[in-house]
Amino acid sequence: MEIVEEVIDDIVIEIVNYDRATLREAEELKFNVMEKLNAGYTKLIVDLTSVEFLDSTFLGVIVNTLKKAAKLGGDLKLVGFKPAVRSMFELTRLFRVFESYNDLQDAIRSFNK
Repeated sequence: MEIVEEVIDDIVIEIVNYDRATLREAEELKFNVMEKLNAGYTKLIVDLTSVEFLDSTFLGVIVNTLKKAAKLGGDLKLVGFKPAVRSMFELTRLFRVFESYNDLQDAIRSFNK
């Protein structure tokens, strides 16, 4: 398993191919997105379709990435919540902060509106 990175036009897509997203996976995601932000990309999508569980460390990386992207005039959007992940976002009220989509193509199109 791994985090697969794709770039479509000027949008970076991080596909998290883990059942559990914890400290190790958070470090991997943080490295990937910081590299892209430093290279000038500001439109990010994190695809959580495969994730059954994420911990506070992983959640923190997503929140900090959104803050950094926003400072640069960009945005971070999320795709694919399984029930436990959706519950975590609802419990922490972060569903109000992030734009989320069921489909990757919808998330990509949202950057072009």
